[in-house]
Amino acid sequence: MRQDEQHLRFLAEHLLNSGVSDIGERERNALMRISRRLQANRASDHIPVEGVTFGERLADRVAEFGGSWTFISLFGSFLIGWAVLNTDVLRTHAFDPYPYVFLNLILSMLAAIQAPIIMMSQNRQAARDRLTMIRDFEVNLKAEAAVQALNQRVEHLTWNILADLNEVKNQLKAQSTKPEPENSAQ
Repeated sequence: MRQDEQHLRFLAEHLLNSGVSDIGERERNALMRISRRLQANRASDHIPVEGVTFGERLADRVAEFGGSWTFISLFGSFLIGWAVLNTDVLRTHAFDPYPYVFLNLILSMLAAIQAPIIMMSQNRQAARDRLTMIRDFEVNLKAEAAVQALNQRVEHLTWNILADLNEVKNQLKAQSTKPEPENSAQ
């Protein structure tokens, strides 16, 4: 965290001393994205991830189980069992004969309870997704800044190498244009 504070202090000093007009287009765009994100998402930073209530944990568990193949197979077995019991086994003494009105009532009540629970769980998941998106955005900004710094460094090194090559070329050119000393022994 100490290094982040140093980077933040350096950025603040740089911007306060140089002004916005002296920074490049890429830096200006990054600063605009940061300022928009800070203004738009200030309240969403306080979404609780830890310390969820019993109801929220229960909603997550119900939604998780209600959307599983285990639930589908168990509930399908229950429905088939209900139909077989009331049609074939009990026949004339069925407690819920063929159009299965009581079963329909049970299914409607289950759907009426299960739907808001699943929606609560989806709202919590959406809040977690927003936090993940914000963290990813911050990581992407840091990565973009690191890549930009590396590009500047590579560009600097390239210009240094080209300057050195130009100097070597000029030295070779100067040596080739010098008249060679004649050998006096001939």
